[in-house]
Amino acid sequence: MVEASNSHPGDTIVSVKDLQKVFGKTLLKRKGFPALRGIDLEVGRGQVFGLLGPNGAGKTTLVKVLLGLTKGWTGEARLFGLPPGDAMSRQKVGYLPEAHRLPPYLTGHQVMQLFGRMAGADAADVEARIGPLLEKVNMTTSADRKIREYSKGMQQRLGLAQALVHDPELVILDEPTDGVDPVGRASIREMVLDLKARGVTVFINSHLLMEVEMICDHVVIMDKGKILVQGSIDELTPKTGAVEIDLRETPEDLEQLLGGLGRNFALRGGGFQLELNDEEQDAVVDRLRERGLSIVAITPRRLTLEQSFIGLIEKDEPGVRP
Repeated sequence: MVEASNSHPGDTIVSVKDLQKVFGKTLLKRKGFPALRGIDLEVGRGQVFGLLGPNGAGKTTLVKVLLGLTKGWTGEARLFGLPPGDAMSRQKVGYLPEAHRLPPYLTGHQVMQLFGRMAGADAADVEARIGPLLEKVNMTTSADRKIREYSKGMQQRLGLAQALVHDPELVILDEPTDGVDPVGRASIREMVLDLKARGVTVFINSHLLMEVEMICDHVVIMDKGKILVQGSIDELTPKTGAVEIDLRETPEDLEQLLGGLGRNFALRGGGFQLELNDEEQDAVVDRLRERGLSIVAITPRRLTLEQSFIGLIEKDEPGVRP
């Protein structure tokens, strides 16, 4: 079980200013490839932070800079107020890399012990956390089996548990639900929200935008080494102007009944969708009630995070993506 942090809510956990990284730059090859081009962001304590972007956007490079795994960058980067790679900051971080590899000759329980001790945690504390964490990821019955016997989904769930075994204050998850079935994804979402409630900051890189939309507070969308937009889920999924109205019964002449009100009428299961302003919505409700139709729900439509993501990427400046 992850314990609550002793630090104060609202603390800045990750701070990046004008971060730049160029790969392949040499005396003979002066330009190189700009993987990061002036990144600025801050992540506070207890946030669930989504890092999104297509392949080659610079997401992994950014994470590796923060963990001290990439050198030769310019700008400013701080983790818990310390430089990347500082031993004190690294002990506070749990990391689940994409396509991670666990030692195949160890059991699940042994992997938890190994990674906990490598992170600098006390052996007794690690042992006390192993059981509850394995139970949370539904791996208790497989704890004494060798990793080589695990499915991809089992390895992913164990990988998440090992990232938490030393009680970190920041957890970086790279594609955490990759290869995990729907039940497992729901369990991972529950764990992430539990971490947030305890004041732990969670940094998620995922291609499953629906998952990100369900659990993240703040999202950054990157492309070609720069940030296109960042904000809350509400800010990145604005209302479209369309309204879905669910009815108990849908009459055949519904479109004629609502003629002259709104735009882009479309029938849908159990009701209809229509683009309306506030006055038109009131008029629609009046007409439905005059007909004696029962309104079950009125739901303003929003852009999904996926729709916002695709729109931003398509509008981004042209160029060859690696």
